Amino acid sequence: MIDLHAHTHYSDGACSPEELFELARREGLDAFAVTDHDTLAGYDAMRTPEEPRQPEVIRGIEVTCNLHGRPAHLLGYFLQGEPGQAFRHWLELRHEQRRDRNRRLAHRLQSLGACVELEEVEALGRSMTGRPHFARVLMDKGYVDSYEEAFERYIGEDALAYVPHEAPSLDEGIARVNEAGGVSSLAHPVRLGPAFDGRVLQRLVDAGLRALEVFHSDHSLEQSSRYLEMARRHRLAVTGGSDFHGPIKPRVRLGGQRVGNWVLDELRERFG
Repeated sequence: MIDLHAHTHYSDGACSPEELFELARREGLDAFAVTDHDTLAGYDAMRTPEEPRQPEVIRGIEVTCNLHGRPAHLLGYFLQGEPGQAFRHWLELRHEQRRDRNRRLAHRLQSLGACVELEEVEALGRSMTGRPHFARVLMDKGYVDSYEEAFERYIGEDALAYVPHEAPSLDEGIARVNEAGGVSSLAHPVRLGPAFDGRVLQRLVDAGLRALEVFHSDHSLEQSSRYLEMARRHRLAVTGGSDFHGPIKPRVRLGGQRVGNWVLDELRERFG
């Protein structure tokens, strides 16, 4: 079994790279991908023991994008051993945009009476501070009792302190990942809602999309079947994974989607 969607504490996960590797080993995975949001730092920090029959670690990323103004995420796999400086520079620009958003989010929380400083949130977020780290501070300071309450009351998309992403289009994300030697895959399509259909997917294919995340913890069996049919119809490769974050998403277990090795074999066969 494999898992091609997992996060470390270099973005919004709870595990260090070493802890994620050890968990993958205990779960008996043959391979897993580190797909931190908008950073390669988690993969870069990964140190694997030189022992037989250890899980293979795949370099990946999850790029925050938008589709017609709606948040959309793009996975990238098999980025070259040293992705070009143009790609890393693009990520640095994204980091600057994210920090500006976080600054505005902290100000909005303060205006609502929640004393949250950007510096204390960044102390948790390492190289990629995001809303889960704001939620942790809100919990630690007693403003909310859970991550769910933090998002519902303060930082979710329909909450009072929400600040939208200034994210690139999916077309731009696809181009950047492909130019860096990666395989671009649309993440958890169910989150795009009913507007996601064959016409939208065909437009993304025309933009260079190479794969579709068919298996995901948010997908029902019926939805996975639908997305598999769509992938085959549009001649896309298939990806899949748990979207593991740790205690932030307690119901999601690394390897919990039971993605078969054939998915990775097919990716390698098609893209080398």
